[in-house]
Amino acid sequence: MTTSPFLDAALAAADAASDLIRRAYRGNFSVEYKADASPVTEVDVAAEKTIKGVLQSRFPDHGFFGEETGRSNNDSDYLWLVDPIDGTKSFVRGYPMFSVQIALMHKGELILGVSSAPCWNDGRGETLHAEKGQGAWLDGQRLAVSSTSAIEKTTLSTGNLASLARQPEAWSRLGALIPRLHRIRGYGDFLHYHLLASGRIDAIVESDVNILDIAALTVILREAGAMFTDLRGEPVGLATTSVLATVPALYGPIKDAISF
Repeated sequence: MTTSPFLDAALAAADAASDLIRRAYRGNFSVEYKADASPVTEVDVAAEKTIKGVLQSRFPDHGFFGEETGRSNNDSDYLWLVDPIDGTKSFVRGYPMFSVQIALMHKGELILGVSSAPCWNDGRGETLHAEKGQGAWLDGQRLAVSSTSAIEKTTLSTGNLASLARQPEAWSRLGALIPRLHRIRGYGDFLHYHLLASGRIDAIVESDVNILDIAALTVILREAGAMFTDLRGEPVGLATTSVLATVPALYGPIKDAISF
């Protein structure tokens, strides 16, 4: 497998941020709370600055959109989308369900994604990456979604569902779908996307995300063979706030069943 300069830079940035995060994990760090009550730590900020430094040193003309530092170089055709610690609540509580998310968008199209979970697997970490047309990869192995084609054999994982739960009809339809499934789980965060990309679950539903949470994962899942849209079937873009990601045969049946 060959890598592009873009992917080389994204992997280097993810490695640098992951090293910083591992050193701080379960240590002493300051925590503040944003207006929406979500936490942000000094580690989030430092990790994002580290990522931004690596990317801007190699591509100074590219745009940057970070969870903590906002947007810059907005006129560039290339835009890096970065969440330095997706799952800060987990990081603060000391369990390893968090990840570094780095994606690259070109003229509005997501073309590259790196998802690195630095403290997963007993601290060994796990990094998935993908570029458009080049497949999705983990440790030199190409990833592929499962061949599941029946609802009755489907394992579906849910993440944040607050908006869906506030819509009684959609919530009821999800409830009606659940007994038909083989299994329902709530792995959440990076984990259920990694599991779907590697064929270990079959579908994901989330109604409350932002593009920085899912941009890299969108590329990875698509390159692994998944369908990936919002819950209404719309393409993923900067304004996306929900996710329906499934193996191809299940996309239509699950979308129709939930009808968000």
